[in-house]
Amino acid sequence: MLRKAKPKDAVSIHGLINFYAKKGLLLPVSLNNLYDNIRDFWVYEQNGQIWGCCALHITWEDLAEIRSLAVKKEFHGRGIGKKLVLKCLKEAKELDLKKVFVLTYQVEFFKKLGFKEIDKTLLPHKVWTDCLNCPKFPTCDETAMVKHLE
Repeated sequence: MLRKAKPKDAVSIHGLINFYAKKGLLLPVSLNNLYDNIRDFWVYEQNGQIWGCCALHITWEDLAEIRSLAVKKEFHGRGIGKKLVLKCLKEAKELDLKKVFVLTYQVEFFKKLGFKEIDKTLLPHKVWTDCLNCPKFPTCDETAMVKHLE
């Protein structure tokens, strides 16, 4: 079942995101940060367990970022990530946002969902505030992608 995250989900989301962060595939997130931003998150829950998560983080009047997309390894290939991203995109449209961007290593996945590669320098400076805490800053090797919402 796909649903908005609740504060009780923060510990599970924390474990899921940081599993991939240790592999260098996602930015690490603190439990405190998750509680502060829990309303950004959607989760995919099955049998009382969180199998996946994804956040839609508003960065400006017409712009949001999809971040922290993670699905438990044993559930890859079931369309859970796609469902989570599509739910975030639907929410973005409901909020009258014009664009959604992502910084990712999963370029082909996001291309299939209609995202296009862009130069990172085209993103507003506000986007980079989270990057200051990243161990890869300022030599980010993620690909910036954007989807224009109609």
